[in-house]
This record gives sequence, C-alpha cells and structure tokens, in this order.
Amino acid sequence: MSHIAWLGKKSPFCGNVSYGLTTTKTLRARGHQVSFIHFDNPTNLDNSQTSLLANDPDVSLPYLIKSQVYTIPSLRAQRELRESLERLKPDIVHASLTLSPLDFRLPDLCQQIKVPLVATFHPPFDANIRSLAASTQQLTYQLYAPSLSRFNKVIVFSEKQAEVLTKLGVKETQIAIIPNGVDADLWTPNNQKESNPKKDEVLKKLGRKRTFLYMGRIAAEKNVEALLKAWKATDTSGCQLVIVGDGPLRPTLENNFLSKNDDGIVWWGYEADLQTRVALLQCTEVFILPSLVEGLSLALLEAMSTGTACIATDAGADGEVLQSGAGIVISTEGVSSHLKTLLPVLKEHPFLTSELGRLARERVLKKFTLNENINSLESLYRKLI
Repeated sequence: MSHIAWLGKKSPFCGNVSYGLTTTKTLRARGHQVSFIHFDNPTNLDNSQTSLLANDPDVSLPYLIKSQVYTIPSLRAQRELRESLERLKPDIVHASLTLSPLDFRLPDLCQQIKVPLVATFHPPFDANIRSLAASTQQLTYQLYAPSLSRFNKVIVFSEKQAEVLTKLGVKETQIAIIPNGVDADLWTPNNQKESNPKKDEVLKKLGRKRTFLYMGRIAAEKNVEALLKAWKATDTSGCQLVIVGDGPLRPTLENNFLSKNDDGIVWWGYEADLQTRVALLQCTEVFILPSLVEGLSLALLEAMSTGTACIATDAGADGEVLQSGAGIVISTEGVSSHLKTLLPVLKEHPFLTSELGRLARERVLKKFTLNENINSLESLYRKLI
C-alpha cells in the first residue's frame, strides 16, 4: 500500500472539499496511508502565529485569505509544505488544486524531493465561450496550463476538459480522465430497503407538494436567478422549488424572489448534515442545475444516484454525464426560456420524471461510482510509483 500526501481543502465547503474528503476516506479504507495537507490556520500579516493546530492530525498550512474559490497562502506556507513533505516521505503527492499561488510551486518542490506529483484540476469551464463566467474560467485554464505541463499526471473529469487542456499545450500523455464518482450505496433511491433516518424529518418540512430542487452554491456562475425567473413565470401549482445552499448572491436573490402568492419557493439554506442532504434528494422529483460553467457536478451525480430526474446545462462535463437519456440537457444560452418550456411538461407527466430518474440511476451505476473512481486512481498511483 502507498503513502499519499494529499494537498487539498477541508473548508469552506465546496466541490473540491467534498472530492478530497470522500477520496481520502476511501483510500484509507483500502489500506493506504494518507496525510492530508491543507490550509487551516489563519495567520496575521506579521506571521507571528504558529501553523501547528493541536487538534489536527494532519498538516495545517498558514493562509491569509481562504474562500470557496481561491486561497492566498502566507509567506511561510511554502517552506512549511516542503518541511512537511521531507518529514512525511510520501510515495506520491496528489494535489487537488486549490487555486492558490502555491499550486505553481509544486512541480519544482516535488522534483527537488524526488516524489511523483499528480494534480486533480477541476475548475468549472464551458468549452464554448458563451458568457462572462465562461470567459473568466478560460483565463484560469490558460494561466494554469504551463504549470500543469510539468506535473507527472493531471486528472480531469471528462473528454471535453481534456480537449481544453491539450489545446493549451498540456500533452495528452500527461492527462488521465477519471470521472467523479459517488457512493451508490449511500445515495440510494427512496424505494431502497434501508430507510434513511432523516427522511421522515425532511418529508415533514417539505410537506405534500411535489419537489423540484437546486442544491449548490448560490453564485453568479451557478445561474440560479434564471431558474427562479422561470419558476415565477410558470404555472407550478402543487409543486415547490427548494433552494439548498448558500453563497454571495443568496441575500439578494432571496430578497428579490421571496415566496409570494403561494408560488412555492422555499429557501432551505446551507445543509451541513450528510444524511439530510441524501434525504432531500430522495424526496425530490426533479433536480435542476442551471450553471453557466461547471466541472463535473457532484451534486448532479448524487441526484442521479438517488433516482431523481435531472435537468442540467451543457456546461463542463454535465452534458456528457446525462447522455443516453439519463437526463435533460439544455444550453447555457437562454436557460430561463428552456425551463419555462420544460417545467410544465415535467409537472404534467410524473411518469416521465420517474423514468428519467430510473435511467439516471442506471447511468451512475454504469460509469460514475466511487468504487470505479478509486480503482482508476490506484492504478495511476501504481504506474507512477
């Protein structure tokens, strides 16, 4: 078994955090030794604080600023990272890139200590520049490409993402396509034998209305406003739209789209409890992801795994995931108009949502399980070590 130094994030909650925690937990369960290196010690500009956290069994690096999108390390973070790797002596370093200046120093650092270096690169993207968000993410890819070409391997989630990087100069031989995966034994349909202890509690809160749901960050690139506008403009009597999550746009959108005249918009807020999130999807009929840019959405895979009918834009790899009738794919251009057409159809035809949910679950079991993801990761590690 291997000793893996995993460089990633544990907070604030985002797709990168979920990916890192789930992957390292599964690697440990398979017998690998994993040292988790992450930014978890805010420091003052005078660098007077220590970076050692007494209650943290892994390695905590000091930082100045940390958000869901990017991290600014302190001046001494690079030195402490090097000292930690020299002390740990891992077989391989795996960086789930945190969009931090330290990312660009990793190739030199790992060459100096003679340890193979793997990156998981998962900023959201849209292969076609159709919006300001897509244009901004293209710049992120252009900025990272020269550095990524110096990693031993770069993991991406889809063919489209690999094509974007190869066009920017990363060699095909350096890229490994390993899709995100979910625990299909945890994210199960509502009709499975084992009952979720949180399900009754969630059902009580949701009431008897049929539930359409968005789960994720409430930020500009997620395009939640387009979903809300479509919902307001459509006859959705007997249904409710539940918004689960938090983000910079939540106060504005919640104020602008307060539920009036029983239009059925429910602001759930951020949900930290895993079993409650599972129960929410198990009680949901339709999951909607209106993003302008994406990587490969874990929330989408989780919804599919619970047998929920899914609508998502063709940003990032989400369109690939919903191939073969596993869901409904819409363009990032004109999301509101697409949803105005689709919402009444799904409302009037519950058999259709049931069939879409069944096909979504089958698609996950075929290609997007956590077990297959970790098998591919272990194979990559063996080749590099």
